[in-house]
Amino acid sequence: MISETLPQPPTLSPGQRHELLIDDIAFGGEGVGRINEFVVFTPFVLPGERVEVEIVELKKNFARARLVQVLSPSGERVQPACEYFGRCGGCQYQHMSYAAQVRMKHKQISDLMQRLGGIPSELVSPVVPCPEPYGYRNRIMIRSQWNKPEQKLNIGFIRGDCGLVEDIKECKIAEPALNSEITRVRANPPPKGGIKVVLRIPPDDWDVPRDSFFQNNFFLLPGLVQTVRETLEAAGTKHLVDLYCGVGFFGIEMAGAVQSFVGVECDKLAIAAARRNARTRDVTNGEFISANVEEALPALMNRFSSEATSVLIDPPRKGCFPEALELLRQQRPAQIIYVSCHPATMARDLNILCRDGVFTVNRVTPLDMFPQTQHVECVADLRLTAK
Repeated sequence: MISETLPQPPTLSPGQRHELLIDDIAFGGEGVGRINEFVVFTPFVLPGERVEVEIVELKKNFARARLVQVLSPSGERVQPACEYFGRCGGCQYQHMSYAAQVRMKHKQISDLMQRLGGIPSELVSPVVPCPEPYGYRNRIMIRSQWNKPEQKLNIGFIRGDCGLVEDIKECKIAEPALNSEITRVRANPPPKGGIKVVLRIPPDDWDVPRDSFFQNNFFLLPGLVQTVRETLEAAGTKHLVDLYCGVGFFGIEMAGAVQSFVGVECDKLAIAAARRNARTRDVTNGEFISANVEEALPALMNRFSSEATSVLIDPPRKGCFPEALELLRQQRPAQIIYVSCHPATMARDLNILCRDGVFTVNRVTPLDMFPQTQHVECVADLRLTAK
């Protein structure tokens, strides 16, 4: 952590150029270098590289810079596949080999879990890699914005350095069918700027309403299911409570591993879809309830014996509400399986769940559902601490 009293170099100011030796990559993708021990964050660099940067922002305890040129490249540096990389804000890591991305993400998750969650790094498993590092996204959102200087409508993604839209013709991490859709949208553009267009490839044999959540990487989805199933089976519980269940994906996929399950979701359209998905698969040992998690959890935990119950939570990126975490601490199920695409909020919530020794983290398994980007999916296995 950077000290609050760290002195600011008196000669440092925006617009200046400096040479930096990159020591590390912070969570989020920016490289960490120092000028007279003052931290400077720079994107699109790798550890061990010597680079020339230009200071663009100066804060009390750190500065941000843009990369001007790489003076001494890392052996892990590769040519980005996308012509928009560096401007489009969707990807942060196309400049590094995929093997380097996986290793770096493991280090970042380990550091983050230890710093925010108090979880020893040895409890973080190696990252499960994606079999397709490009062309994997099955859902993207493109935006339109009027480009006044060029008098045209930009259609694409928000830039990484500002709020403007980068005009794009294809996305290298999107599935090919979505790139065909981008071509279609460009040929029939929105009538004005400020319009968002969601492009999506629906999963085979799953009923998913338009605004309901589904995992955006079909290629590593089997690996995610396997990780969750192995985590559940290792606890030997009989019942599963699937919170924030969406269209019932995890509950239905785990149905064969438990005697019974219940899915809870406040989105009524998603719950209706979950029931249809269960019928399609002839899954009969579960049910789905449309309710807020905080309202439904106490009754469900009274219905099943805590020592025979696992609770699976797959909350939004902002994490769980404090009320839900406190209810879990009070109800004390035998196991909590926490699935998240936002490791920072996950680490925060794990810290709360484990406070006072109520639960213990058994294992955190990262899965690279988002290659070329800063994001990582994680599955945490928490067990009720023996008295």
